[in-house]
Amino acid sequence: MVQKVDVLVLGAGIVGVSAALHLAKRGRNVVLVDRKEPGEETSHGNAGVIERDGFVPITFPDSLRKLIRYALNRSPEAHYHLSELRKAMPWLLQLRANSDSIAIDRFARAVDQLERHAVREHQALSREAKAGRYFRSNGWLHLYRTAASFAETEQQLHYARIFGAGYEVLDREALRELEPHLMGGIHKAIHWQDTESVSSPGDVTKAYAALFRHRGGRLVIGDATSFEAKAGGWIVTTREGKFWADHAVVALGPWSLDVLKPLGYDFPLLVKRGYHIHYRPLGGAYLNRPVLDTDNGYVITPMERGVRLTTGIEFADRDAPPTPVQIARTKAYAEKLFPIDVEVESEPWMGSRPCFADSLPIISRSPRHENLWLDFGHGHIGFTTGPISGRLLAEMMTGTPTIIDPTPYRATRFLQV
Repeated sequence: MVQKVDVLVLGAGIVGVSAALHLAKRGRNVVLVDRKEPGEETSHGNAGVIERDGFVPITFPDSLRKLIRYALNRSPEAHYHLSELRKAMPWLLQLRANSDSIAIDRFARAVDQLERHAVREHQALSREAKAGRYFRSNGWLHLYRTAASFAETEQQLHYARIFGAGYEVLDREALRELEPHLMGGIHKAIHWQDTESVSSPGDVTKAYAALFRHRGGRLVIGDATSFEAKAGGWIVTTREGKFWADHAVVALGPWSLDVLKPLGYDFPLLVKRGYHIHYRPLGGAYLNRPVLDTDNGYVITPMERGVRLTTGIEFADRDAPPTPVQIARTKAYAEKLFPIDVEVESEPWMGSRPCFADSLPIISRSPRHENLWLDFGHGHIGFTTGPISGRLLAEMMTGTPTIIDPTPYRATRFLQV
């Protein structure tokens, strides 16, 4: 027998869980479907940062020196599989087109809309979910090894001043007061003061999913690729049988196109892979907050299991076997920055980030199906924007006034659809 509900939400990462929560809060009967338990994929393996700073997106390399550095495939912040790089070329050309000052300004204003509400939305959910113990309100640090790399921050700081994001530029002495166990040659640091972080993004996602259940929502294990249109709505097969709903939300992150392509949607989404591993601190050393080594493209951050080292970008097929060469490359820099001991895990964790070339997500009704809604492509800031995008989507779906203007995140901005 087919069970009827109001909304199917596909994907139990931070984005899907947040959308399901906000829909349930507005009285909708929601079933949340995933092949795994909540927070087991991309939402498990990030740096756990709720950003109020990333106003300039990752852009196409702007100098021959940088292009050569990446082409040699030896840099710590990026790695590629040659076969994937060939496939990614159209996306990279789009990235280049989105790297001029006009596109950056458009991104900055759109991401500011999301980020200025991100901490508050997380705080509201964490209070209800009793997940406050995971949260830190002491910002995060961006480190710069040279005067040249610090000079490249001016555009970022320009937008921070426009949008009122709190920051402080630190010299070595001021940095030592905040993080006494950091070592190595640091020219300057920026303390982003309005950013928050968590000690386990996967557990936070699970806590929000538990709150969803408490509000009457149902979380079921199922294969999202069974999703199809039927009888004017949508149906999916799960371990608990078939569920049919008038409306559906696709929030499957890097797997979103697996269900959307059969429906005729071929969005220009690229999946970037990344890795993390935990280390025990050495000799009683400690970190108080996440630290980004901007020159070398990695983050170290205090987590429940130890100090987590997260890598930058790997251009590789989403389903290809792991190639965690960036762990070894970045560890060589990280152990000179902070005293780390042995790895906690036997091997690194790998995850995937769903990215559009304009660095903005889709939070939108689908272009061709009035009762199909899209919430994916959050790239490197999915943990930041999950709760606010969930609220925005729920407001659009229920016809209530929206907290921000949804126009920058519309699906129809991509001509391919």
